[in-house]
Amino acid sequence: MTHDIYVTSEIGRLKRLLIHSPDAGIGKIVPRIKDQLLYDDIVYLEKMQQEYSEYLRVLLCFLDPDQIQGKVNDADYQASVKSNRFGSNKVLNVEQMLARILRHEDIKYLLVPSVCAIEKCGLRTQKEMLGMPPELLASLLITGILNQEGQEIILFPPVPNLIFTRDIGITIHDHILLSKPYENARDREALIFKYIAHFELLRQKTSQEPDELAQQVIELQEPNLFYISSEEETQQKVVTIEGGDVMMISPGHLLVGLSERTSLPAVEQLVKKLFQRNLIQKVSVVKIPRRRAYMHIDTVFTQVKRDTWIVFSPFTKEEINHNRGFDVAGAINNKEQHRITHDVEVIQFIRQAEAGHSYGISTNRMDYLDDLLEQISREDFGATRCEIIPSAGGKFPYSEREQWTDACNFLAVREGVIIGYDRNIKTEEEFRKRGFAVMRSAEIIEQVEQGKSVDEVVTGDTLILLPSGELSRARGGTHCMSMPLLRDDVRVLT
Repeated sequence: MTHDIYVTSEIGRLKRLLIHSPDAGIGKIVPRIKDQLLYDDIVYLEKMQQEYSEYLRVLLCFLDPDQIQGKVNDADYQASVKSNRFGSNKVLNVEQMLARILRHEDIKYLLVPSVCAIEKCGLRTQKEMLGMPPELLASLLITGILNQEGQEIILFPPVPNLIFTRDIGITIHDHILLSKPYENARDREALIFKYIAHFELLRQKTSQEPDELAQQVIELQEPNLFYISSEEETQQKVVTIEGGDVMMISPGHLLVGLSERTSLPAVEQLVKKLFQRNLIQKVSVVKIPRRRAYMHIDTVFTQVKRDTWIVFSPFTKEEINHNRGFDVAGAINNKEQHRITHDVEVIQFIRQAEAGHSYGISTNRMDYLDDLLEQISREDFGATRCEIIPSAGGKFPYSEREQWTDACNFLAVREGVIIGYDRNIKTEEEFRKRGFAVMRSAEIIEQVEQGKSVDEVVTGDTLILLPSGELSRARGGTHCMSMPLLRDDVRVLT
């Protein structure tokens, strides 16, 4: 079985992606370490898993209908629903893929010691882990929990953020960019995905021989002079990048966020690597405030259609201009009175081909996020217009409340059909005003389970709403909970 890897947009028909269902480790988080593990609250795990089950089954409706269509009375299917585990080769599960690569002894003897080094496990524990069967070992590496003689032993902390598979990697054409997490709490999941990317997704050889497929993995490197740098200098050189800050927006155009989680040295290194490989012709860097509330660029905007975007309303041109006033304090302090002082900046780097394999770089700056999105709609996709949907209709305080619960974070399963949370009522109203049908995930699942095709059930532009009482506590939406591996190309209008 092979897994095709190819993504050139955020909105092409989704055909394969990587997910991870909420696991037992999330149920072991206690309040005093929730911040350390990057959770804003402790969750009711069983309810979270039920909500995620709807997300997973809606994905199957679109990507792998054979797993769900007409199976309402199928006992095996109902067992899969309870466990959130399906045998799909289109909606791929991290834990199941990890178990497969752990069947190779040479891979296991590379990965397990690496995890033990990160988690500071003793040699005896490492030897015990190396002797475990693949399925048990995969579960342990993710949850940190060992079930032994009816007792649960916690060997190391869980990796609860692994449900946000968007952050561990991003598909750029037929390449995979590996993340370098900002927080140490995500180091283990990044390490696990590195092995999955090399040995499962790209099917590299498990031997030590050179493998051409390794060239399809893009991995950013830390500078090697930390040992002679001061603490302050080290902080300025740290390379961190997470998938929520990277959008493969059109075949020649990549968006990268400069945010709380993605550093300037990482952006600089990524631009050089992409241009050197001639993978991308334009990189647009979107600089957003370094705040927990925004975290990644996909928390403040995502693409819905070639000509339609959802944007956190305070970052839209209309609201920025409406709220701008004369800066009295700035004038007194001799600051530039006419300087645009909003919270988002866009800097574009354009690859200019030269003789041979050399290239130059030109730059372009934009004053507003809207200008970037309009450029993409018109120049990248040939659209004749660009519609910006403000979160919660731009109404205070709802825009800020709903951005916090991922009102700007949607996964497009095909152009104009997006999945989001049901709790963002004002944003839902805004989509209705723009002509979108609104459907509950349970409604779609029920009809497909009874035998209808998803194309009979979902027609035209549609917002699909997931239950989100517990999922939203983890501080990530459907865009965060997906790593697209294969999408159809989007036809450019001419």
